[in-house]
Amino acid sequence: MKIFLLLDPPTITAQETKVAIVNGKPRFYKPENVTRAKEELKKHLRPFKPNEPMSGPIELKVTWLFPKGKTHKHLEWRVTKPDTDNLEKLLKDCMTEVGFWKDDAQVVREVVEKLWSDEPTGIALEIEILGKRKEETGNETKTCTRWNQRLKQ
Repeated sequence: MKIFLLLDPPTITAQETKVAIVNGKPRFYKPENVTRAKEELKKHLRPFKPNEPMSGPIELKVTWLFPKGKTHKHLEWRVTKPDTDNLEKLLKDCMTEVGFWKDDAQVVREVVEKLWSDEPTGIALEIEILGKRKEETGNETKTCTRWNQRLKQ
């Protein structure tokens, strides 16, 4: 399944929590801008939601295309915050809530890129359901050959 979410990707991540002291006890909460970013992502994801949640192991490839502004070139790597792992956490949480899968723990393989871009900006997603075993996927990584040989012994 290939999806392109046409939007300016959020730069706020799921890791951004705040603490307030209520009645002498700490209370953790998500700031309003994190809640807005999640709602925006879910709004763009809903039209692509599968009829049934995907089951089994899943491969997720994501390319984040941020507006380049005046100082960057088209398709130049974005080497500034937010970190890819924090962006992915926000996205996978939203995909879980929308119903792409039952649990984002099903995502067993990920490829993530962050780039500056002219038009369009957005999030390109490629989702593939994998076989139950690695050798059933048909696209083993060559760099893992030695490791795969050890596993088969």
